[in-house]
Amino acid sequence: MGDRMRQEVEKLAALREEIRQMGGEEAVAKHHGKGKLTVRERLALLIEEGTFVEVGMLGSEFGVDKLVPADGVITGYGRVNDGVRTREVAVAAYDFTVRGGSMGAVNETKVTRLREIALKERIPMIWLNDSGGARVSGGGLSGERVALFADSGYLFKEESLMSGVIPLIAAMMGPGYAGTAYIPGLSDFVPMVKGTSFMGLGGPALVESVIREKLTEDELGGSKVHCEISGCGDLEVTSDEECIKAIKEYLSFFPQHCEEKPQRKEWQGDPMALIADEILKVIPDNPREAYDMRDLISYIVDDGYFFEMKPKWGRNIVVGFGRIAGYSIGVVANNPMFYGGVIDIDAADKAARFIWLCDAFNIPLLFLSDVPGFMVGSKAEKSGIIRHGAKLIHAVAEATVPKLTLIVRKSYGAGYYAMCGRSFDPDLLIAYPGAEISVMGPEGMVSIFARKQLAEAENPQEMVERLADDIRPQINIFKTAQFGVIDDVVDPRETRRVLFRALEFTKDKKILRHPRKHGVYPV
Repeated sequence: MGDRMRQEVEKLAALREEIRQMGGEEAVAKHHGKGKLTVRERLALLIEEGTFVEVGMLGSEFGVDKLVPADGVITGYGRVNDGVRTREVAVAAYDFTVRGGSMGAVNETKVTRLREIALKERIPMIWLNDSGGARVSGGGLSGERVALFADSGYLFKEESLMSGVIPLIAAMMGPGYAGTAYIPGLSDFVPMVKGTSFMGLGGPALVESVIREKLTEDELGGSKVHCEISGCGDLEVTSDEECIKAIKEYLSFFPQHCEEKPQRKEWQGDPMALIADEILKVIPDNPREAYDMRDLISYIVDDGYFFEMKPKWGRNIVVGFGRIAGYSIGVVANNPMFYGGVIDIDAADKAARFIWLCDAFNIPLLFLSDVPGFMVGSKAEKSGIIRHGAKLIHAVAEATVPKLTLIVRKSYGAGYYAMCGRSFDPDLLIAYPGAEISVMGPEGMVSIFARKQLAEAENPQEMVERLADDIRPQINIFKTAQFGVIDDVVDPRETRRVLFRALEFTKDKKILRHPRKHGVYPV
C-alpha cells in the first residue's frame, strides 16, 4: 500500500469512528437519561453481529462546516434472527442525538436509496423512528430551499406502493412528528415504547400556536393515545429492548415478500392429538355469560402462544398471530368479554385491516365466531357503522388465502357474514355443539315478531324468555347441520387436529378473480 493510500485509509477510519460517536458524549448521555438506547445500540440488538452493511454512512448535512454524523439517520441492511429463520432486512434508524433525527436533504436521500434496495431485493423494510420531523434549518427546508418543498413527498408515495409487497414495520422509539408520523401511518406494524414515543401530524408547540390547545407530548400523541384510543399503534411496549423483541416476533410469522409463504416453524408434537378436557370449560353453560375468547385461542395455538395486535383498542374483537403445528395463522375472533362481542366501528376497522394484512402475505385466516351482530342505534348510524361494516365484509370477501371458520357459540345476522360465513367461501366451516347460526338471537326475534303480544302481556320478560326457548331448538347447530350448510359439528377437543388438516389440504389454494384494478373500498 502506498503512503498516500495509507494516509487516506487512516483518514477514512478516523472519519468512520467520529461518525460512530453519533451526536457526541453529552448528547448520548442526555439520550440515555431519558431511558432510551442510542440508535447504534438499537441496531446491535436487532441485527445479527457482523451482518450489517451501512449505506450512506458518510452522508452529512451540506452547507455547514461541522460534521453532522450520518445526517441523523443510519441506513443499511443486515440479517435478523426472528426465531424461525435468519432473514435479510433493510433498516432506517433515526438518530435523535444528531439534529433531533430530523429529515434533511441528505438524510432523506439515504432513506430513499434504502427503500429502493428493499423493494428491489424484496426484503422487509424497518424504520426505527426517533425524529422531530422535517428539518427546517441548515440542510433542510430553510432559506431559498423552502421552495423545494414542491419536490417532496416521494417517501409517502413510495411507501404506499411498497405496501403489500414487502412487510413494513415502523417502531416508534421516540417522537415522530409531521412527515415521520406518516411513516407509521402507512406501515403494517407499529409498536410504541411507553413514555418515550410520540406521534402526531403536529407537535405540542404547533398545536398550541394554531388551535391554542396546550398539551404535553404524551397527552397529544403518546402510546396510550394511539394504542388505546386512535388505533394507530399496534402494541405498547415498556422499553427499547422489548420493542426490538416485538419486531422479531412479528416478523417470524411473515414471508420475506408477497410472493412467498411464511416459513413453517419447527414444532415438536403430534398435530393430531386431542386438546385437554379443560377446553370444555371455556365456554359458559349460560349463553348470556361472557368469557374471554383469548382463553380459547390459547388452547388452539401451538404452546398457547398468541401474538396479539392492537390488544387495547377495539377490544370486542381479537386479532393476532399464532401457529398450528408450526403453520402461521392469523386469528380474527369476537370477544364476548367486551360489549358482548358485537362488531362496532373500531372492531370493523381493526378486523378489516388485519385481514388485508394476512391476505397480502399469504397467511391463512382462522375466524372464531361468537357474534351477536353489528352495533345498532343512532350513535352507531351517525358514526357510519354501515360504511365501516361494509369495509369488513369487503375484506373478508376479497381475501384469497385459506379461510377457516369455527362457530364457537353464536353467529347472528350480518355478523355471521363478516366472520366468514358460508357465502364468503370458507375452506372449512365447522361449529361446536350448542352453537347457533341465525338471522338474529331468539330474544330479538321475539321482540319483533311478538311485539303485539308482548304489549298485552302481564309479564313481558317472562314471555320473551318462554318464546325464545321455543325458538332456540330451530336455530341449534344440529338443525343447521341437517341441511348440510356447514361442514361438521366438532368436539372442541378435536379443534387443533381439524384445523391442522385444513391447513394441510389448503396449502396450494388458488383463487382466480375477475380482472380489475381494485375494488372501490368503503373506507
